Amino acid sequence: MRSTRRKLSSCLAVAAVAVAALTGCSTTESATTPDGLTRVKLQLQWFKQGQFAGYLAAVSQGFYREQGLEVEIIDGGTDIVPQTVLAQGQTDFAVAWVPKALASRESGAGITEVAQIFQRSGTTQVAFKDAGIAGPADLRGKTVGNWGYGNEFELFAGMTQAGLDPAEDVRLVQQQFDMNAFLAGDIDAAQAMSYNEYAQLLETENPATGELYTADDFTTIDWNDQDVAMLQDAIWANTDKLKDASYQDLTVRFLAASLQGWIFCRDNVDQCRDITVAAGSTLGASHQQWQINEVNKLIWPSPKGIGMVDTVSWDRTVTIAKQTRNQEGATVLTKDPDDDAYTNEYVTEALDLLKQQGVDTIGDSYAPQQVVLLEGGK
Repeated sequence: MRSTRRKLSSCLAVAAVAVAALTGCSTTESATTPDGLTRVKLQLQWFKQGQFAGYLAAVSQGFYREQGLEVEIIDGGTDIVPQTVLAQGQTDFAVAWVPKALASRESGAGITEVAQIFQRSGTTQVAFKDAGIAGPADLRGKTVGNWGYGNEFELFAGMTQAGLDPAEDVRLVQQQFDMNAFLAGDIDAAQAMSYNEYAQLLETENPATGELYTADDFTTIDWNDQDVAMLQDAIWANTDKLKDASYQDLTVRFLAASLQGWIFCRDNVDQCRDITVAAGSTLGASHQQWQINEVNKLIWPSPKGIGMVDTVSWDRTVTIAKQTRNQEGATVLTKDPDDDAYTNEYVTEALDLLKQQGVDTIGDSYAPQQVVLLEGGK
């Protein structure tokens, strides 16, 4: 039945409005542009930046348009929960970290993961080299920063695995979404995304030398290396709407164009930097280039194809979410997610569409750039 639906996808794309009118089915394809494109809204989890360059590129390069879509990309922020916005029907798709989305899902949000973009975690804990923090065990007795809001569970899992009691053995502080407290010496080990806050350090002048800080000035705990990495940026769809054939078709086409955008950014970092800056990011060009380059490292290579949910990584994320407690003693999840929590069905079809076009969806030969950061990320 699914293969038959794909053969009819082009017909569905054109006739979705008529089908919805005749059947009374709920569908996001009821809104079209004057030239026949389906209007789609994508909710981000933060403001437009290199973290989301693939979606911006899919708009700029016309990949969504080729799939019959006009996509509006909506900024996130500290007061926006993308999976909630999606579950409430305000957008068609959303980008969200898996643990946070699963927590919302356990609380009743009707969402399903349909593509896993980041294959690896970008979360790190950074310290000045002279602090002597080379691994989680070295955090004992230190002042440790974390953002909260569900961003802290890799840190807590890493400390617990190293034999530390996060509530007793470290001094936990609420960290702002910057590195100011760390640079001021108020935090010994600060939370930093490899593609964002870590770059902010390397864009800052070292007062002792008058030059920018370098990687040699810091030590970094990478949670991938500690085997406590949790899945992050994924694309989520509305679970109830996935019962509708037109929304299923929309999902496949949206995924195909989104993945093509990420593939474009893999092969055209400089151009995606310019696309991201033009999209209105407040961060500078060198920072955006660093961010896209580092995000590429989290995606490529994708041995099973970009967007596929790896069951080992999924199971590890769920286990950590169920077992690891934060400083209040809470876990992300209280039980296993049900079978509708994720599916590889639609991303498999999207990958098949791209493979038919001769697109490299795995990136075995991917090699990152060497990015030079300028002061302030200019």
